[in-house]
Amino acid sequence: MKLNRVKFLAIAVIVPALAALAAFKASPARAVSNRVQEDVAAQYKKSCAMCHKPDVSKFFDASKMDEVLIEIVLKGKKAEKPPNMPAFEEKGMTKDQAKLLVAYMRQMRTPPKE
Repeated sequence: MKLNRVKFLAIAVIVPALAALAAFKASPARAVSNRVQEDVAAQYKKSCAMCHKPDVSKFFDASKMDEVLIEIVLKGKKAEKPPNMPAFEEKGMTKDQAKLLVAYMRQMRTPPKE
């Protein structure tokens, strides 16, 4: 009888503690992910939307592989007629940031599923 009480008490203490720990670990990850998404959206709006439009409808070839698009973001690209695509690596953008930007542009370009 005492053993059952000890087991019940242990379960009653451990399960809520584990649930609280799981909730704590999950929420900061979502917050970071949301913040990163907001930062990328702000970067796009600030640096890209003027040429590519808010809905990424101009001058974005979604058929190109990510690595090619990342390279274009970082190194720039001369267009047939101005404006040329500037090199954002010179402005401090990292490869990881360019990767997130390309992913964001692909996401914006893809119509939502109904």
